[in-house]
Amino acid sequence: MTSHDPVPLTAAANPALRASDADRDRVATVLAEALATGRLTSLEHADRLEATYNAVTVGELAPIIDDLPGTTTSAGEPAIARQEVSAVFSKVIKGGRWIAGRHTTLNATFGALIVDLSDAVLPGREITLEVNSFCGKLIVRVPENAHVIDEVSALFAKRGISGGLGADGGPVIRVVGRAAFGKIIVARERSDWNLPDRP
Repeated sequence: MTSHDPVPLTAAANPALRASDADRDRVATVLAEALATGRLTSLEHADRLEATYNAVTVGELAPIIDDLPGTTTSAGEPAIARQEVSAVFSKVIKGGRWIAGRHTTLNATFGALIVDLSDAVLPGREITLEVNSFCGKLIVRVPENAHVIDEVSALFAKRGISGGLGADGGPVIRVVGRAAFGKIIVARERSDWNLPDRP
């Protein structure tokens, strides 16, 4: 085990050991899966997630998930690390309750991809959305309290990334990628999805 590996959250672990970001992210993944499978309510999930990211030691993390399955794994990568959703010559809509990956890639190629994250279960405090649109339309709705970091480039394309600073404690969504001869919209409200044409 390297110094960057998460420690097992068991009674054998040293409870005074300071928790790492990987430890907190692993707990957040367990909580996300518990919410998605109905083991936790939305309120319980929110309370436990807040406690997770406020935890300083491993001893503070262990009780948060000790009544949930998947608490003794010690793998370095979260269970849902990467995910990809694509629309190629088609229209794809993804919404409702689903678990997003820590790094989620969204591709629209000669098609339309609409992704709603407002009810999605996010596996940690920060996720990365890699958005790629080539001759297609890609629309993403983010949670109301999200802090959006825009790192998207465009070539002969329309792009609108809004969201900026969200509420304290909201998820951080880093948006990277590229639009070429297409359109990328990332916004909190559906009303922001139709950007006016610009000369």
